[in-house]
Amino acid sequence: MSAPPTLPEKIDPALTRMLAQATHAAPLIGCRVSPCGKFVFASSQDNTIVRWDIALKTKTVLSGHKSWVRALAFGGGRLFTADWAGRLIAWDHAAAKPDPVLNILAHRGWARALAVSPDGKTLASCGNDRLVKLWSIPDGKALASFEGHESHVYNVAFHPSGKSLASGDLKGNVKEWSLDGKDVRTLDAKILHKYDAGFGADIGGVRSMAFDPMGKWLACAGITNVSNAFAGIGNPLVVLFDWATGKQKQLLRPKAGFQGTGWGTAFTSGGHVLGVGGGNGGVFWSWTADQPLAAFTLTLPGNARDLAMHPDGRRFAVPFDNGAVRVYDMGPKG
Repeated sequence: MSAPPTLPEKIDPALTRMLAQATHAAPLIGCRVSPCGKFVFASSQDNTIVRWDIALKTKTVLSGHKSWVRALAFGGGRLFTADWAGRLIAWDHAAAKPDPVLNILAHRGWARALAVSPDGKTLASCGNDRLVKLWSIPDGKALASFEGHESHVYNVAFHPSGKSLASGDLKGNVKEWSLDGKDVRTLDAKILHKYDAGFGADIGGVRSMAFDPMGKWLACAGITNVSNAFAGIGNPLVVLFDWATGKQKQLLRPKAGFQGTGWGTAFTSGGHVLGVGGGNGGVFWSWTADQPLAAFTLTLPGNARDLAMHPDGRRFAVPFDNGAVRVYDMGPKG
């Protein structure tokens, strides 16, 4: 297993081009790239996790879940995945044929997201039971359970300092927690939520969450301007926070009137904010922190459902509702 490639001299989202594509028979939901940079893992609506070797393009199917998986994270040499039934499974992700090495009931109802601490020793999870939980890596021992959200918790992320974590819920409340469970503060991303009285339903939530490598910014992606909750008609939006002050730095929007949800967000080492959306097709965007409209837009071949950075910082993977997963490169050719 090779070490992750070093960062290139130039990373520019405007150079984005597809490097590779693989397919699966069922729609894909979420994805992550392994820390070694060798594999892309994507979760599927057939309840499996699919592993592709980026270089050799070989495919391995991991079976163990009995419901859809959206949450994936790596830590301690393992891949952790969590599903709609609240089960958390750990896999030896580099094995020739990975089998579950840990299977526990982590949440009551949908476990929506996972994150691993910078030191690789702690796993955070969140779900529809309104809880944020901490687990030890690699044994999966329960460490703590944080209460404070009043609606489904959609996402969780550790601050790069490793001293705190953030969680975002259905109604756009973003909480900072100390690792001992103190509810430090709540940031306002309520623009990512709407109650549709016509359908009697809430729509929105923090669908993706990411810190920049230095921990200065927090990006939260989702949907805003919702006119029809049943059809999911609205516009993608990334809310960018100044983490030190807890205030909104910028609302990052597409240039054109794309309808759908922001399903993935990430940062480049150079400070660009990245995003993918799905709804009436798929789109990749990049922004700078001081500009509200996308500086670069790339139309994608289907509804994009997630965005996962490669450890080299220049490549990323996107899963699609048509069963394809694509790897893109933001570096120069050659």
